[in-house]
Amino acid sequence: MKKLFIFSLIIAGLFLGACSSKKTEDLYNLSSMEWYQQIIKDLQEKNLEAADKHYTSMAAEHIADPLLEQTLLILAQAHISEEEYEMANFYLDEYLNKFGDSQNVAYIRYLKIKAKFDSFAVPNRNQALMLKTIEEIKEYNQSYPNVQYNDLIDTMLTKFNLAVFYLDTSIAELYHKKNREQSYEIYKQKIENSDFNKIDMIKPELPWYRKIFEEGIM
Repeated sequence: MKKLFIFSLIIAGLFLGACSSKKTEDLYNLSSMEWYQQIIKDLQEKNLEAADKHYTSMAAEHIADPLLEQTLLILAQAHISEEEYEMANFYLDEYLNKFGDSQNVAYIRYLKIKAKFDSFAVPNRNQALMLKTIEEIKEYNQSYPNVQYNDLIDTMLTKFNLAVFYLDTSIAELYHKKNREQSYEIYKQKIENSDFNKIDMIKPELPWYRKIFEEGIM
């Protein structure tokens, strides 16, 4: 799939000279290749908004065109690169709906999990999303136990679990300071039952969400 992504960019570059000379706001009724070339041009100009708009037109005019498959992957990767993870997941969901099959579904679902993982480099992500993603990773490993992405997925799972451990520790400390003993005991028990509690670790100097997730794995 990654080779397909790179190859598609090369092919697009060869044909960019043949793009329509119409102004962006006047584009309509183009061939699928012309839309594809325009989207690549938008991305080269760092104009994701225009690329999104042109994909919408392309998908409307060419509902089942094979070029949509490559375009969806390219747009998903572009939004991941710009840390726009919700839009990346939108395109990955579109890909699964239109082109998902037994040959590519493991890769696309891996990209969706990675987009969620990378989103935690951005502050103020919620605990519920983190816990939901952990369950999604566990389900992924059960569904695809022998794919090439398992090691990467396991690394993400470890970092998520470590982040939860530090979050629980911070919450427990807060409850203890506030003399909310019942709540403190609940989180204290969670910490004591965690596998990370038995490991001698150096506590991160940065806030847990930054220390854990800004390191990245790719």
